Amino acid sequence: MNTLFEPIILPNGTVIKNRFFKSAMNEAMGTRNLQPKKEVVNLYRQWAQGGAGLVVTGNVMVDPTSLAEPGNVVFNEQSDMTTLKEWAQAGRTNGTAIMVQINHSGKQAPKTVNKQPVAPSVVPIEGSMANLFNAPRALSREEIKDLVQKFTTAAKVAKDAGFSGVQIHAAHGYLINQFLSPHDNRRTDEYGGNRDNRMRFLVEIYQGMRTACGADFPIGMKINSADFREGGFSEEDSLYVIQEMENLGLDFIEISGGNYEKPTMSASTSKGKNKVFFADYSKRLKNLVKIPVIVTGGIRSVESMVEVLETNTADFIGLARPMAIDPAIPNKIAEGSYETIETHHLSTGIKALDRKVASLLGIVYYQLLMHQYAKGKTPQVTRNAWPSLLHALYTQGLAGLFPQRAK
Repeated sequence: MNTLFEPIILPNGTVIKNRFFKSAMNEAMGTRNLQPKKEVVNLYRQWAQGGAGLVVTGNVMVDPTSLAEPGNVVFNEQSDMTTLKEWAQAGRTNGTAIMVQINHSGKQAPKTVNKQPVAPSVVPIEGSMANLFNAPRALSREEIKDLVQKFTTAAKVAKDAGFSGVQIHAAHGYLINQFLSPHDNRRTDEYGGNRDNRMRFLVEIYQGMRTACGADFPIGMKINSADFREGGFSEEDSLYVIQEMENLGLDFIEISGGNYEKPTMSASTSKGKNKVFFADYSKRLKNLVKIPVIVTGGIRSVESMVEVLETNTADFIGLARPMAIDPAIPNKIAEGSYETIETHHLSTGIKALDRKVASLLGIVYYQLLMHQYAKGKTPQVTRNAWPSLLHALYTQGLAGLFPQRAK
């Protein structure tokens, strides 16, 4: 078990005190002005005091006109630096590192938050959720350059506020993932076509951040192992992009997969307990790169955590929903008092309704847990979906039933 508490040094020299990585979850704690609510400071202080080595914020958006879900926060020139500095300081309590996940929704923005989404190409979302999204329009070259600057600005705001680093969100079907995917990116200019062209947007974002923030500021990335759809971003694409980004100086990589059309990242862990998501891919990746690798999903028991490290599957233990249930998991493991946490499906008791909304309400449920911790309360863990349903309808109206994400 000592391996879980060994420090690790990122390529730029930053020391992370242990191997517990609190992966990004959407807190839904943004105000109408897209600023973080004060409660988010309390929440991240709890995670830091709970013993995590590195905590990553829920996705912070770069453009106020392109949100991903209700409650988003935007980092830009109008950001409330006072609250951001308090947030960063709270997340660095107890020697913890706190990094900001930076994102743009692209076409994956529900109608309720974006009437006219943008994307690399005019390729609408397909599948069972297609009617919840408007078809995107294609970005111009000028708009792409402007978005690169917006990503760069968001990273600089994070650094100026005192956050420990940033994570570029290039997974889960959002804008960067759309550029990387040959299914979504059908451009014929320098931003489309072969792998190098499709990753040009990502490279320019990284280089802009690195120039603005310096070599000593950690920049990591979250990326799909694959999109799990024919003609989409493949495993070979993913391995190629990661190796190229490592060559540019990337500091760590978190592995995930899927999007709203193929939501592998939100798969239930109630079956196949302690089955680590993306483990085979991660092992393959570990033989190709030297930067730290994180896998998130399906890791619940101490035994499986140790196995992930000792089998060279990954360098960090990525924990998301379990950390919303109990922010002090690392401390409890150190004390020997941790009891394995399992996540479960929520149910309204009405099968037809469960099939329609339970997966979405599960996300709202974990947001409610986080909100309770942010208020200094200990939430009640339940399988009852009704409180989440009523909360979503009360706070967001019908928008509460639209797609949102927990990771």
